[in-house]
Amino acid sequence: MNDLMCDDNLVHDEVCEQVTVDMPSENDLYDVAELFKIFGDSTRIRILSALAQAEMCVCDISVVLNMTKSAVSHQLRILRQAKLVKNRRKGKEIFYSLDDDHVNSIIKLALEHIKE
Repeated sequence: MNDLMCDDNLVHDEVCEQVTVDMPSENDLYDVAELFKIFGDSTRIRILSALAQAEMCVCDISVVLNMTKSAVSHQLRILRQAKLVKNRRKGKEIFYSLDDDHVNSIIKLALEHIKE
């Protein structure tokens, strides 16, 4: 018998009703899936991990990650659109940082999870 399926056909109505009530909306779940697509790119994760350490400009990030400035800029554009990073201008320089503590928390939790 398949050990991933129930042996009987019993539905637990109370559990199903509660889960249905507590489930996020389809739109919210879609947005979460889109967010995880952004996190699904190792280059973007590397950039986010670097920015979790310090605010950095494109030149700094490109040196730390051994990438071209063009490639870093492209990925930063995606991360900004997803509201995962923010920037600030100081004279002619633009510095990037994580948008908020949630981004850092997601990265930390993911790293904890893979190390279990």
